[in-house]
Amino acid sequence: MKKKEPVSTIMTRMIHKVQINDKLSHALELVRKYGVRHIPVIQDKQLVGIISKTDLNRLTFSTMFDGEEDVDETVFDMLTISQVMSHKPRVVKASDTIYQAAKILSKEEFHALPVVDDKDESQLIGIVTTTDVIQYMLKQY
Repeated sequence: MKKKEPVSTIMTRMIHKVQINDKLSHALELVRKYGVRHIPVIQDKQLVGIISKTDLNRLTFSTMFDGEEDVDETVFDMLTISQVMSHKPRVVKASDTIYQAAKILSKEEFHALPVVDDKDESQLIGIVTTTDVIQYMLKQY
C-alpha cells in the first residue's frame, strides 16, 4: 500500500457546487440530476460551506406521503442554503495524504472533505469522500 499517496490522486475534480445565494431547490436539483451526495457552497469564489444529500432529505416529505410535493416546495422556498449547510467545513490540501483524509473521515461525523489548492487555500479544486477512500483501499487488495 502506498502510504504517501496524495488526496489529489483520488479526489473528484468535476465538482458540482452552489453559490450561497442560490435557491435551496437548486442544490436538491444537483443531487437528483447528478447523483452527488455532497455539494460545496461558494460565496464568490470562496468556499463557505457544504450541503449534503442528507441535509436536503431531512427537509423532504414527499417520499413519505403521496401527494406532498407542494409541502416540499414550500419548505425549500422558506429556507436558504445558508440555513441548511454546514458552515466552515473541514478541508484537506491536495498534497495531504489519503491516510490523513481517511483518519479525519474516520473520526468525524461527515463523509466528504473539500480539497483546496496547496498554495491558495481559498481555491476549491476537488472533493474527497469516504467512498473515494474505501475504493482506493479496495484497489490495494
